[in-house]
Amino acid sequence: MKEVMADIDRWRSAGKKVAVARVVGVEGSGPRDPGATMAVSEQGEVAGSVSGGCVEGAVVTEALDALARGEGARLCTFGYSDDEAFAVGLTCGGTIHVLVDPGIMPVYESLRASLRAEEPVALATVASLEVADSGDESLPPLGTTMLVKEGGAVEGSLGEEDLDRVVARDALGALASGLSTTRHYGRHGEARQREVAVFLEVFAPPPNMIIFGAVDFTAALARMGKLLGYRVTVCDARPVFATPARFPMADQVVVDWPDRHLSAVGAGLGPRDAVCVLTHDPKFDVPAIVAALQTKVGYLGAMGSRRTHVDRVARLREAGVTEEGLERVLAPIGLDIGARTPEETAVSICAEIIARRTGRQAPSLRDAEGPIHHGMEAARA
Repeated sequence: MKEVMADIDRWRSAGKKVAVARVVGVEGSGPRDPGATMAVSEQGEVAGSVSGGCVEGAVVTEALDALARGEGARLCTFGYSDDEAFAVGLTCGGTIHVLVDPGIMPVYESLRASLRAEEPVALATVASLEVADSGDESLPPLGTTMLVKEGGAVEGSLGEEDLDRVVARDALGALASGLSTTRHYGRHGEARQREVAVFLEVFAPPPNMIIFGAVDFTAALARMGKLLGYRVTVCDARPVFATPARFPMADQVVVDWPDRHLSAVGAGLGPRDAVCVLTHDPKFDVPAIVAALQTKVGYLGAMGSRRTHVDRVARLREAGVTEEGLERVLAPIGLDIGARTPEETAVSICAEIIARRTGRQAPSLRDAEGPIHHGMEAARA
C-alpha cells in the first residue's frame, strides 16, 4: 500500500476513479506475500504488483470491470491448473486470493497520515464471507475496513460492535508481533467460527530482540525469537564465538561490546523490543544492562543464578543504577516453569516477554525464591 499511495493520490487529484487490489491470502507457493498491492485507475494506469507479473493482466481486467460496474469489492482467486496456467501465468503451484475494491476505503486518509508519520497501525479488512448467503444484511460487506493504532485507538467499523472489539484486540496482537495474518470469526466475533475472514495487515517493522552473549542458550532463544516474528541480533565481543555459522537463524551477528552496540542502536528501541543478556560475565553484562536501561526497550532480562544476580545488583548500584532501574531488570530471566534445557529456557524467556508485553501476571523467576533448578525428585513430586 505504501508503494502505491503516491499514484493513488495523483490519480484522485486528477479526478480519476481508482480501484485497489490487495493480496489477502496465499495457499502453498505464492509469487508475493499477503499485503502486496496494485492500484488501477479508470484509464487503465497501473501501479504496484500483486504477483510480480503472473496474474497482473487478469487483476487489471477485474479492477476495470469493477470500476465500470460501480459495484462493491470482489474476491478473486487465482490458482494453477492446466486450463488456466497459460491464461494467467500462475505456474508456481499455489493459490492467491486478491481483494479488488473499486472504491477508496473510508480510513484511507488516516492510514496515509499514520504511514507518513511512521506510526505503527493495523488495517483490518473483511476479506471473505464464508456463508451460503453472502448478501445477509447481518454480515459486514466484503472490503469493509477498520484502522487500529498501536495505542488502541480505532477508526472505522466492521459493522458490528462485538466483532469490532474482538478484531481490534487481535489487531493489537498482530501489531505487537509485527506480522500480518488472517483471522476467522462468527458474525458477532465468535471464536472458532468461519463466517467472516478478516485480513489484519500490519504496517510496522518487526520488533527487535538483541541477545548479548554467544553462548549455548543463545541459539535456542534466537530460533524462538524468529518464530515469534522478531528481528534477532546476536552480539558478543569475542569474534571466535560470534559467527554467522554458529547462529544462522539470527538476522545479524555483531562482534562488539554490548554497551557500544547499544550506543549505536539504542535510540531506535521501544516498548515492542527486547534485550536479553545471557553473558554470565560482569565485564559484559553490567555494561550491557546499564546501556539498555538508557533506552526505552520494553523487556530487559538477564540470565544467571540468584547468587550471581545479587553480585550483579551490587555492581549495577556501583555503576549508578537506581532502584527504579533495577526494577526494570528481569533476573533471573524467564518464567518459573522449571525449564532446564536451552530450548525450554528459550520458551521460558519468550513467555515472559509475551507476559510483560500483554500485561498478564505470570510467575517470573525474579519474583520467586529458592533454587532456579530443582532436583529431579522435587520435580517428580
